[in-house]
Amino acid sequence: MSIQIKKAIIKDLETLQNLGKETFYETFSAYNSEEEMQNYLDKSFATEKLTAEINNPDSQFFIAWEESLPVGYLKVNSGKAQTELQDETSLEIERIYVKSSHHGKKVGQILYEKALEIAQEENKKYLWLGVWEENLRAVNFYKKNGFVEFDKHIFRLGNDEQTDLMMKKTLY
Repeated sequence: MSIQIKKAIIKDLETLQNLGKETFYETFSAYNSEEEMQNYLDKSFATEKLTAEINNPDSQFFIAWEESLPVGYLKVNSGKAQTELQDETSLEIERIYVKSSHHGKKVGQILYEKALEIAQEENKKYLWLGVWEENLRAVNFYKKNGFVEFDKHIFRLGNDEQTDLMMKKTLY
């Protein structure tokens, strides 16, 4: 299996929408109502919102491709595009999602290594992210890669409040 990582541009909008919706649904649908899931997906992956995010110079998307099949993606934010902190010396990993069919095949690791490479190229002092405390697969993935918990915040999905662990990895 050969995975290629390519920066997403505006022509990849539909691919990102589909991949984003599919992977979020696979990851969280068992824990949330169908209605709340659909509302979240419709808002988060709306064409206008995603277009603005792709066009934001402080955000970057990367798609993991297995030949012509998109199997995962990464979104990183710097500066004012960060969802919290907005520290110029940090890079936020807002999203790493991989299709369930490709879990355990190192796609997430390859995407993470891309984020690490960007942070190093941009001389960032640390990487940070928020991850749902009950998504143990993801929490353990980040711990294995040297992240430590430094705070918590609330993530709202519909009326449901979920606790995200804030994790960071110091680079220098």
